[in-house]
Amino acid sequence: MENCIFCKIAEKKIPSTAVYEDDDLLAFKDINPAAPVHLLVIPKKHFATLQDAGSEPELLGKMLALAPRLAEEAGCAVRYDADGTPAQGYKTLINSGPDGGQEVYHLHLHVIGGAHPWRGQR
Repeated sequence: MENCIFCKIAEKKIPSTAVYEDDDLLAFKDINPAAPVHLLVIPKKHFATLQDAGSEPELLGKMLALAPRLAEEAGCAVRYDADGTPAQGYKTLINSGPDGGQEVYHLHLHVIGGAHPWRGQR
């Protein structure tokens, strides 16, 4: 898509801080992070929304399956205290469509971890 910023990033026409890349996906650091770890996973093929990618379940699965690996590498994967209580962690998020809060119309999965300033954490 000609005017899509994420397509331009995938095509290396706009720089990014990539943390993962293969033939289908690119993961990079968000330029306006909401937390200490804020990564975006995009398919290199353009899909405007999650619904548009529904015909490619393997690609969607690959995007989601990448999240734990990225979280581990970024230091925010789920850990467990000595008593088995989960400590730290991350969330995955896909905004889809205007009512879903989507701002860039190229499917992307957020991987967000670490302290959340909006909760008063630092």
